Parts: sequence; structure tokens; C-alpha cells
Amino acid sequence: MSFFRCKMIGFYLQDAFVQDWVDNTMVFIEVKNLTKVYSDLISLNLETKYPEIKLIPIRLEHWGREFFLHDPSGILWHVG
Repeated sequence: MSFFRCKMIGFYLQDAFVQDWVDNTMVFIEVKNLTKVYSDLISLNLETKYPEIKLIPIRLEHWGREFFLHDPSGILWHVG
């Protein structure tokens, strides 16, 4: 198990895979500068390095803006 920290948030990652959990999990992260975070992720070239990743562009919702990142395990991250 390892602890992952990114500035204001942190969570534990462990070496376990439970398909039901992955299929029913999404994480929402609220950031101050959505455009910068999206640009930073684009610059990492993640989709080339990890073919299973999907980075979906920023879109406007009725409550604000967000983008999506499907990580290598299949978890859906909402960033808004």
C-alpha cells in the first residue's frame, strides 16, 4: 500500500483489483484553475504512454466546467 499526495488531497493505493469496485467508482476533484490542470495533463502525453487512459476535453455543464480522466484501472476521475 502507498499513500499518494497531490497538494491538498491524498489517498491510499493498494495492490488490489476488484472489478465491481472499479465499475462503480468515480472521483471528483475540484481545482482552482481547470484550464491549467487540463493543459498540464495534456503535456504529460499520458494517452501515448498508457493506451488505456482516456482524457476527455473540458466541457461546460449547467453547474460549471469539468473534464474527465479514465485512469489505467478504469476509474473515472471528474476534475472541475
